[in-house]
Amino acid sequence: MTDFSAEFSNELAALDAQALRRRRRVVDSPCAPELVVDGRPMLAFCSNDYLGLAGDPALAAVAQEGARRYGLGSGASPLVCGHMTPHAALEKRLADFTGFERALLFSTGYLANLGAVPALVGRGDAIFSDRLNHASLIDAARLSRAELNVYPHCGLSALAAALAASRAKRKLIVTDAVFSMDGDVAPLPELLALAERHKAWLLVDDAHGFGLLGPQGRGSAAHFGLESPRLVVMGTLGKAAGGAGAFVAGTDEAVEWILQKARTYIFSTAEPALIAHALLTALDLIEQGDERRAALAARIAQLRGSFKPKRWTLLPSETAIQPLVIGGNAETMDVAAKLYERGLWVPGIRPPTVPAGSARLRITLSAAHTEEQVGRLVKALTGLER
Repeated sequence: MTDFSAEFSNELAALDAQALRRRRRVVDSPCAPELVVDGRPMLAFCSNDYLGLAGDPALAAVAQEGARRYGLGSGASPLVCGHMTPHAALEKRLADFTGFERALLFSTGYLANLGAVPALVGRGDAIFSDRLNHASLIDAARLSRAELNVYPHCGLSALAAALAASRAKRKLIVTDAVFSMDGDVAPLPELLALAERHKAWLLVDDAHGFGLLGPQGRGSAAHFGLESPRLVVMGTLGKAAGGAGAFVAGTDEAVEWILQKARTYIFSTAEPALIAHALLTALDLIEQGDERRAALAARIAQLRGSFKPKRWTLLPSETAIQPLVIGGNAETMDVAAKLYERGLWVPGIRPPTVPAGSARLRITLSAAHTEEQVGRLVKALTGLER
């Protein structure tokens, strides 16, 4: 073994010692609550398929139709020849659905944030970022080379003071709408008010709110009734929408500027048109999905009403993300392993994804989960905590 390889071997061993090494499992079935994982049946509480659309047969059929009409690949970046009819139609539909002037498609939510943030600010500018923001926003802020100011989680007074003290040419507040590991919702009206007062932009990552919050699932901005030329929203299409990709929405001028400057848009091959074609139908299902959202709300209420942990902490979330904080890495992964032995797949989340000492099970619920399935999870968790 070379010195180079030995160095990695030692560092991997250190991850093992801290119960921090991640591993993949192989799923051999469509995304759904009941999966075949590493060859065995499992009841899963780990996907972001909040409305149960990812494995919907109707969407699969529409995707097949899209493959027949447009083939598999787009062939190039959108600014070369990869921007096809379904992409254009989906961008218009997304803008109309979310209430913004314009929307721009990206291949993933990570690439959307990584492209949009450096397009909006750069050297001489300042970013104000919630401490618990998603990794994509953190990396985007670093990539922008703007001055980075991290404010305490949902800390409005600290943010206001930092904005007032800043002499940056351009200011950008960035925040998750629904925080992916805690499940709580950002105070978006107050954040937008601060943006307006200090002539800043507000970029909201609505990955876990789009399709769920607001009238007909139109997203977090619609949930709070927010409208402003200073507001830019990023939403993903691989969670509640059940497909893949993401979009950035805002004023026509802001989106045009992002199109011209976002390197992850300019230099990435466009996502397959068959996916955009299927997502047009997915948006219809989201818009007509009040029953699905009601079913999800019922499962959330069931979990929170029937599971009352004594040693562990179920964080105060009313969203599909229900974090159960256990604390230590080893204990968290031991509980996850014992659940897995019982046929329940709930992921253990450890640092650096969450702060040290707050390792947790990230329970995610779906409209596709049944009352019996959630009851089975509650019974198992209650038994393991004793």
